[in-house]
Amino acid sequence: MGRVLAIIRREAPGWNAPVLTLMAAEKRDPFLTLIGCILSLRTKDETTAVAAPRLFAEAATPQAILTMEPEAIAKLIYPVGFYRTKARTIRAICQKLIDDHRGRVPDDIDELTKLPGVGRKTANLVVTEAYGKPGICVDTHVHRISNRWGLVKAASPDKTEEALREALPRRYWIEYNSLLVAFGQTLCQPVSPWCSRCPVVGSCPRISVTHSR
Repeated sequence: MGRVLAIIRREAPGWNAPVLTLMAAEKRDPFLTLIGCILSLRTKDETTAVAAPRLFAEAATPQAILTMEPEAIAKLIYPVGFYRTKARTIRAICQKLIDDHRGRVPDDIDELTKLPGVGRKTANLVVTEAYGKPGICVDTHVHRISNRWGLVKAASPDKTEEALREALPRRYWIEYNSLLVAFGQTLCQPVSPWCSRCPVVGSCPRISVTHSR
């Protein structure tokens, strides 16, 4: 696995990096990373890349968010998916952060998942990208590719995370998501992956791949 990830790491600069990784790398701000991840759920990267800075230009702290009504937040983040629901969720997260954490985003996965609308994917992303602590953020790309490689055999992202914590050496945890998301968006796609262009095709058993390019 180390050799495969080394190849992908070498090739990754030529691909489009996940927008949240870019945002977190630039700011290293746990709050911006957390809210950016909420905005990105079921939303295309290019939409998040516009909506998140627009919101943060107006309010970049829990306290500032809470001065805004949900309708104002929704207007700023439109057209992200479920923007009205996310506006309410963002306010609820901010209130919880102030009430329970003095406005600070926790650096613990279990504490993060107690926040409204925050699942393990989001919690792991905040821990890894904003705090630099070990975690495995499993989205649809990580889930698909890890199973396609035969590294794990799991039916859901949460089960894939659990299996990866056993199968993947800890030194790869932090970068695993960003490498595989970029890889999955550009080459190892859900339907008809670009196996003819893949730099690691010789090491891939291509489990469940029925058609490729």
